[in-house]
Amino acid sequence: MTVVSGRPALPSGSLVAITSVALLLLVAAGPALPQGAPPQGATGAKEQPDQQGQPPQGEVAPQPSESPGLVDQMGKLLEKSLSVLPPLKSPSETIGDLGTRAKDAAKDAGDALSRLAKPGSMVSGRTICPLAANGMPDCKLAADKLCQGKGYKEGKSLNTDSTQACSAKVLIPGRQRKPDDCRTDTYVTTALCQ
Repeated sequence: MTVVSGRPALPSGSLVAITSVALLLLVAAGPALPQGAPPQGATGAKEQPDQQGQPPQGEVAPQPSESPGLVDQMGKLLEKSLSVLPPLKSPSETIGDLGTRAKDAAKDAGDALSRLAKPGSMVSGRTICPLAANGMPDCKLAADKLCQGKGYKEGKSLNTDSTQACSAKVLIPGRQRKPDDCRTDTYVTTALCQ
């Protein structure tokens, strides 16, 4: 086998097979005729129609026959498949549907928010979060305290704020700063109360 420009060349038998298949397809296809129409000269000489396109008197115009050819079968298959698919909507109908869906979604979101945050249940203030046993701030207790101060039973923290508080020792010039000189305090500033 020889290699030409980085590709292996086809064996001579393969080239002959490909060429013969291509010729068979061309011969089998023949000239393009409408289905059911006999080729010219197959039934003998035909008389020419007159100027209006009517066949000469005494002859009946050929009727297209219902032959089950490949093209007819493909056409029937396509017609059946199109009847199964739902009809397409016009662009204006599609945009109208999208608008309706958007209105419904906005209404549902508004209803959900109104159920979540009833008027007067969101409160603002500033309550420090006490340190829990693990050393982290416990803002649930601070949210409960903030809500109980406004007349509610319990709350959930929505917004927090942190500040760093340092002792006056850090202001002494030349003094080395120690890890326990400053601490971070966390405050609940907004809570959702129930």
